This record gives sequence, structure tokens and C-alpha cells, in this order.
Amino acid sequence: MAILSIDQGTTGTTVILVDSEGQILAKTYHEFQQFYPQRGWVEHDPEEIWETVVECVGEIFESQSEVIDAIGITNQRETTIIWDAETGIPVYNAIVWQCRRTASICESLEPHRNLIKDKTGLPLDAYFSGTKAQWILNNASINPHQKLKFGTIDTWLIWKLTGGEVHATDYSNASRTMLFNIHEKTWDTELCDLLQVPTEILPEVKNSSDDYGVVSAITELKGIPIRGVAGDQQASLYGQQCFQKGETKNTYGTGCFIMMNTGSEAIKSEYGLITTLAADPDGKPCYALEGSIFIAGAAIQWLRDELGLINSAAESEAAALSVSDNDGVYLVPAFTGLGAPHWDMEARGLLTGLTRGSNKNHIIRASLEAMAYQTYDVIKTLEKEIGAKITSLAVDGGATQNKFLMQFQADILQIEVQRVHCVETTALGAAYLAGLGMGLWDKRTIKSFASQKTTFTPEIAQSRRDSLVGGWDAAIKQAVTK
Repeated sequence: MAILSIDQGTTGTTVILVDSEGQILAKTYHEFQQFYPQRGWVEHDPEEIWETVVECVGEIFESQSEVIDAIGITNQRETTIIWDAETGIPVYNAIVWQCRRTASICESLEPHRNLIKDKTGLPLDAYFSGTKAQWILNNASINPHQKLKFGTIDTWLIWKLTGGEVHATDYSNASRTMLFNIHEKTWDTELCDLLQVPTEILPEVKNSSDDYGVVSAITELKGIPIRGVAGDQQASLYGQQCFQKGETKNTYGTGCFIMMNTGSEAIKSEYGLITTLAADPDGKPCYALEGSIFIAGAAIQWLRDELGLINSAAESEAAALSVSDNDGVYLVPAFTGLGAPHWDMEARGLLTGLTRGSNKNHIIRASLEAMAYQTYDVIKTLEKEIGAKITSLAVDGGATQNKFLMQFQADILQIEVQRVHCVETTALGAAYLAGLGMGLWDKRTIKSFASQKTTFTPEIAQSRRDSLVGGWDAAIKQAVTK
């Protein structure tokens, strides 16, 4: 018995194979191209994304001969595709969650900010899918008689895998579109009219553990059912087994995403967080609070690809440790605006505190520290929302392998940071949901798949921590525009 899990991320696609004990048997990964047509615009080629899935699946089958019982899918959320229902050809590139091109559309919707927040749990921001869909519909070359399909990346992959037989998404992804009423759990016609997105192009919405059809488009997977689907952060919450109200995790990827399970209660954020839908232990919708940080690991890619300060992300740890502190240097990585809790679409990146003695290692260290400071801002906001102290943080994602970052995070938060040894928690979450959907596991079995953890505890004095956070607060004040 095995589950195949597809984790379609912002910079690449990972496919893992999971055995009956919840252990990873095989893993493969392929990056794909990022497109930046204009300042603040970010796009992907949907067909290239699909090709990376096909390539990864092929490589898994070259190394493994396990019988696959089901497929799980998890995906970069909010990234938006509209395609021709008959030809399957996208009418425009995928507009990525990071893209800010629809900021002006959001400004035009300002009188409806409260309506949108009340129905969707989301702030009015270009981050979400609805304005992206409106932009594509208004700017792509579309024949008035074309039949179109809208989807986030999960919907696109389901449609491709099933040969166009299934047009569906799950509650967690639907809740990120700004078109979905999270209280009534249905597409909202008022919001669709407001954002000029026809309801007939929207997918069916299902549980995260549900029947999403069978694969017909990839020979090796033909006839295998798709049974688990969740947006990447909800999949990570599930993979971390944060099943109880109040349990909190942070994923350090391209961005950072802190999410707290709030159970059956939709807590309306008063301080800039997102109220969203996640999956309960049975794969059905529950509520969560989330703080979305747009740029985290992407800042380390920036150091590598744009500045040439490092050759690989792994080099950043040694570089950070080569200097005793940040020497007063702070990076606010608002390359695509600021997310939670600031929600400033116009903010831009800022490097501050430079002196003649500043060197590249201070900048590298500041880039890593920025992940911890941004997480601190969200955790403190979460504590204000719930009126209680968060005592530990479960963490996952590629950047958690950086021991300097994890220790610094514990120091800044002054709480325990618990890192799972398996970094593929997001893909595991989708696998767990698929196994649950097939009846191969129940929630008790999944809970038994506990991963080994490393715990980081605070080591610096409170006064030193307060001084560092004060420097960050001053840097943020320089970067925000409102």
C-alpha cells in the first residue's frame, strides 16, 4: 500500500510516495521558471507546471514499484488560472499569489472592504484570487463564445489528471479566492458580481478528504483515485497534526505562513490576520486564523540569484554565524508589499542600518533574521486575537534546516520552537487526507504517525531580545506607507 502526494509549490513541484506507516519511500523535485513581465508582476506557465508533475511522477516510478492506492494534492494557494474548457489551453499565464498587478482593482473595491471581510474572512488585497481572475477576464484574448474554467492550481491539476472530467476544488482553496462565503460554505453570487467573475466558470467545492475522480492522463497513474486535496498551508497544518483548537504551526517556504486551528469557531480578526477554512481530523472544513508573510525563503533566493552573495541557500547559515550579530543591519523584504499584520500593498523592500563596516554577511544574516521578525509580528498578533499566550510553535519547511534561523526564532519569540525532522510536512498532509479518504487510515492512525522533533529553546536575555525587536520595529516603520 502507498499514497502518492503531489506538492505543487511556488518555485517547484515535489512528489513523494508514502507507505502504510506514514513514512516517505521516495521523493523527487523539479523547479520551473518564474516570469516577471513588469515591476511587481509574477507569473507561471501552467503547462510547465503540469510538465513538472508528469516528470516527477515518472521519476518516482523509475525508483519504486509500490502499488499506489490513492493520490493527494496540495498546492500554492491563490495562484489563478483560467483556461478554455474545450481545448484545455490557458487563456493567459497563471497569475501567482505574489503578484501585485491588481492593487488598483482592490483600490476600486475599497467601499466594499467590510463586506468582503465579513463574508470571506479576508482583507481586501491583491494577494487573493478574485481580482486576479477579473484581470485575466478583462485583459486576455478571449472569444466571447469561449467556455472557460477558473481554478487555483489544485483545480488545474485535478482537471489535467482526470482528462478534463473533474472540475473541483476543496474548501481550503476556495476560501482563498475572495469569492467564497466561509460561513455559508458556498460561492457568493454578490461577491462574484462585484468582482465580475461569472459563477458558471467556478469549480465544485468538496471536502479536503473526498472523491476527486480517477487519473486518466498519466499512464503510470491511470485509474488511481484522487482522494485528498488541500491548500499548502492547510495541508501543513494537517501534516503537523494540529487537530486541536489553539495548536499553531509555521511553514518557512517562499513565504512564511503561520496558522492556528480554531475549530468550529470562525474568529473575526481585529488585527490584520485572515480567517480561513482548514481541514478537521475527518477531512471536513474547520476554521483557522492565519498570518501570511509574502517573502521569507524568497529573500534567500534573492541573495543567490539577484545579488550573487551566496551560491546556495545552504551557505546562508555559515555566513550568518561568521559575524557576531547583525551590526544594526535590518532587511524588510517587502518585495511584493507586506502581508500580515500590516497589509500594505505599496510597501517595498528596505535595507537599513548600513555603515562602512557592514559586509555581505551582515546582509545575509539580516535576510535570515527577517523571517524570524516577521513571524514574531504575526505570533504577537495571534496572541492579541485570542487573548492568550502561545507557548510553543511547530515549524516545517525547507528553511527550518537552518539551525541559526531556528535558534534565532526561539530567541526572538522567547518560546519553544519544535522542528519536525521530516521537512515534507505539507506533502505528508495531503497524503494523510488521501489515505483518510480511501479508508486506509483513520484520524487515530494518522495521529500515531508522529515525527521526531528537535526543540529549540530561548538562549538570549530578554533585554537583548527587546533591543533587537526594537530595531526591527524601527525598520518596519520606515517601510510601511500607511
